[in-house]
Amino acid sequence: MSNFSDHIVNQRFRKVYEILERRNLIKGKSDIAKKLGTYNHVINSILKGERNITVDQLNKLFEIYRINANYLFGRSEELFESGFEHEIGFPVHSIKKLKNGGRRNIVLVPEKALAGYATQHQDPAFLENLLRFSIPGFDGELVAFEIGGDSMIPTITNGDLVICEKMERGEPLRDNQVYVIVTDVVVAKRIQQLRKGNELKQLRLISDNSSVYQPYTIEPEEVQQILKVKCRLTTAAIG
Repeated sequence: MSNFSDHIVNQRFRKVYEILERRNLIKGKSDIAKKLGTYNHVINSILKGERNITVDQLNKLFEIYRINANYLFGRSEELFESGFEHEIGFPVHSIKKLKNGGRRNIVLVPEKALAGYATQHQDPAFLENLLRFSIPGFDGELVAFEIGGDSMIPTITNGDLVICEKMERGEPLRDNQVYVIVTDVVVAKRIQQLRKGNELKQLRLISDNSSVYQPYTIEPEEVQQILKVKCRLTTAAIG
């Protein structure tokens, strides 16, 4: 059995739980479970190192309690967002202002929002309703996708986040590199460019878990957007 207590996000969640409880911002496991849209036994299992906290639960943790996303990922020691250490329960208009302002330059697309992203990624109203966060050293407008399934194991595991940079149409691609490709779905795959002379005819999309998932091809006109994967954030156990 995996030791989920080794995961940095789970370790930090336990510290968050202790501080929220000590400051009377939550009234035990049942209270925070209700706020995060889950059950008492699920919170108990996370705290005991028996399962991972999910991205959806993290989203609610960030939004409701104003926990600093960088703290959960081990990239900051500031547990609360700046200016919100004592302001749990502030109005919704303040949340919207935070989502779109300041240094929070990474849009987080959880797995449940991938289908919506495929059809609405150019709609500002859709993007406005997604959580934003930042990571030191990652500048510019970036997108983080939660990847589900096992098609890219061992490179990307179920529940990992990949931080991506949008590419301009016609910008050169590199064969055998991992990209997020948006057609009518959103997938993370290695690509190979199939050309006839200088003309790109097709893209072959390749899964790293090749014993289970076979490569397939798509036409260039099917592609709505390609994003270059800059890094991966994982809660997979070490060792």
